[in-house]
Amino acid sequence: MGIPFQLQSQQGIQQAKALLAENKIMIKKETSPSEPFGGQPAKNASTPKPNMATAAKVNAMVGNRTWFGGLFTGSGKKRQVHAERNFEMTPLQEQRMQKLKDRLNIPFDETRPDHLTSLKALWKVSFPDTELTSLVSEQWKDMGWQGPNPATDFRGGGFVSLENLLFFARRYPASFQKLLLKTQGMRATWEYPFATAGVNISHMLIQLLELNSARPKTLPGINFVRMLSEHEDVFDILYCIAFEMMDAQWLAMRASYMQFNDVLEATKAQLERELSLEDLLRIQDLPAYNLLLK
Repeated sequence: MGIPFQLQSQQGIQQAKALLAENKIMIKKETSPSEPFGGQPAKNASTPKPNMATAAKVNAMVGNRTWFGGLFTGSGKKRQVHAERNFEMTPLQEQRMQKLKDRLNIPFDETRPDHLTSLKALWKVSFPDTELTSLVSEQWKDMGWQGPNPATDFRGGGFVSLENLLFFARRYPASFQKLLLKTQGMRATWEYPFATAGVNISHMLIQLLELNSARPKTLPGINFVRMLSEHEDVFDILYCIAFEMMDAQWLAMRASYMQFNDVLEATKAQLERELSLEDLLRIQDLPAYNLLLK
């Protein structure tokens, strides 16, 4: 069972910080806002728990494709982690790693019926009481896509980024809906776009876990491979954890749209630390696993 946020005013901010500290999640100090990634963010017109109409105002953010570039090209040096030089994957780990890498190489294809079916399914689990009028529709902005056609945004992350969102919605619906609708916490006036943030989280995990390399060379990547022995869907679960961690950092930092990059980098750094823990064999061993709500 995860731990929900119930935040009100300054007391809520302190509760968020306490929750992060309890789960050993570092809170990054506030920095000066950086330049926005492009486009105009949507203004959050209402802080209390939003309904469908409020969610549209909160999540709708139209911008150019710079959201899918530059987020991970900061000047900060990558933290070096001691790794075991003699680490070798077992046959089961190799099989599951290859299966995952095969997924990463699949682009989103608007001409494939199975891809379109998955896209429709994402809308259905996100807004079950609202019918999607068309696959190309302004309604997609309610979820935080940059335009009326989410297929354009998926080009930044491939089909796996859609699979990640769909897995999150089905496996942890309470967490998914909480983050989608921004129903908990003192939200910023200018909120991050839920769906495009999700695509960036997929990309961040691929980099952190060195999934484009022949074999991992850092401890986070090695521990991830070890967890594959216990959980074939560990990448998708880790995605859900990372999304919760990102939102928790967002609240604790009292961030706004222009600080999304800072929040995501802080999330990446904390996830790297947790994945570097000794004797990490199961996804449940991660401190931030407790953030998930079913």
